[in-house]
Amino acid sequence: MSRRVRVRFAPSPTGPLHMGGVRTALFNYLFAKKHGGDFLLRIEDTDQTRYVPGAEEYIIEALKWCNIPFDEGVGIGGNCGPYRQSERKPIYKKYADELIANGWAYYAFDTPEELDAMRKKLEEEKSSTLQYDAITRKMMRNSITISKEETEKLLNEGVQYVIRFKMPDNEELKMTDLIRGEVIVNTRTLDDKVLFKSDGMPTYHLANVVDDYLMDISHVIRGEEWLPSMPLHVMLYRAFGWTDKMPQFSHLPLLLKPDGKGKLSKRDGDRLGFPVFPLQWTSPEGEISSGYRESGYFADAFVNLLALLGWNSGTEQEIFTKEELVELFSLERVGKSGSKFDPEKAKWFNHQYLRTKSNEELAKLYLPILETKNIQVSEEFVVKVIALIKDRATFVKDFWEHSSFLFEAPTTYDEAVIKKRWKEDVPDALKKIIAIIILHSTDDIQKLHDKVMEFIQANELNMGQIMNCFRLCLVGGSKGPDLFEMIGLLGEREVVTRLEKALDTIKI
Repeated sequence: MSRRVRVRFAPSPTGPLHMGGVRTALFNYLFAKKHGGDFLLRIEDTDQTRYVPGAEEYIIEALKWCNIPFDEGVGIGGNCGPYRQSERKPIYKKYADELIANGWAYYAFDTPEELDAMRKKLEEEKSSTLQYDAITRKMMRNSITISKEETEKLLNEGVQYVIRFKMPDNEELKMTDLIRGEVIVNTRTLDDKVLFKSDGMPTYHLANVVDDYLMDISHVIRGEEWLPSMPLHVMLYRAFGWTDKMPQFSHLPLLLKPDGKGKLSKRDGDRLGFPVFPLQWTSPEGEISSGYRESGYFADAFVNLLALLGWNSGTEQEIFTKEELVELFSLERVGKSGSKFDPEKAKWFNHQYLRTKSNEELAKLYLPILETKNIQVSEEFVVKVIALIKDRATFVKDFWEHSSFLFEAPTTYDEAVIKKRWKEDVPDALKKIIAIIILHSTDDIQKLHDKVMEFIQANELNMGQIMNCFRLCLVGGSKGPDLFEMIGLLGEREVVTRLEKALDTIKI
């Protein structure tokens, strides 16, 4: 690529950042880094009526948690700032005026009532489109249908207006999408979009194109929902005479509901019990939406699962470091069709990442949980616990369920196990096992294991019955990791104490 790669993620601060938005940011970041380019964050807040307090800060915090750093943008600056569109307001009027001057745009003074009347008339005529376009503009109140003098008079009087793009009539517009290939649209199907309003604010379309040009954006990588906007944006580049600096467009496939029927939404997450936002979000009204971070997901696992929603490496590999993703990423391997989101697969990713983290790292995450339960143990002991249980857990918060019995002796015993396994010969056998433990200690687990096995076999006892009851005495049920690994961790005194307590408690 001869032109330096510069891409941008340009969300609107209208609420929390959806995981689909995070994926868009991720793909932009991976593409930029793959080609040694720049990744920009621009906040598109031209629609002040939809602005939600806290949303911009949420977007930045979410990217930070996901470790998707930007090279230029809100909060860190750069050579093309400001990067918040509301602070670029004076820039856009100049370009809107330029389009009017060269005949690519016009003033429209239509009132809401006149626009409603136009649409109603089109409905009555059973028109295929109900839009302000090359046909209907001729019957409306705008600077095409009224004189220059009247236009000036209305402007001077402060009459409300919008500036609309003058879409050519009946032109076959051929465009290229790097994911979808050739896209052909007839301009007759397109309306004369509003570019600028008399309150001094541009619409998304004008601000987006002007900013991309001024920031020298080489590639626009965005969601599929913006595909219908591509013809207007291509036409704007033509109208400004910027076609030599027009970015290449790529529209990413949608993230779909788990059943594949429609776009993934917050309601799906609420209904099925999984997050759709990277971080927990509290709305201005106080409604709380769950986040992947607060639900216990690792950021790198979340990013890995997002990378594989719509892109594939062409191999069977599923676990990637960020460096591997940068090296392998290409738009050619992004699919055209939507990607179903599978909440269970998301958990699988977290489990894989949990297993690869060191016992020391996981112990540091587990210790605060133990503190809330008033468990006072050494970090060294917790590291050993983690080694026994981490393959069984999906989240750090699962550790307590899988290891509580290693910190606290059981106070109750599973009645189902007692009924099935606790026979008349069990207490005597366990008393003899206590003697073996005292004689051989728990320092050499393999030796202790062999001595217990020899005892059971020599006395022709039921192996499953005795070992299940042994486990029952130590943990209160039939769960838990390898029995003798647990014995080594608990130590001789604790094991004997638990066995003796169980023998005093369990009666048949």
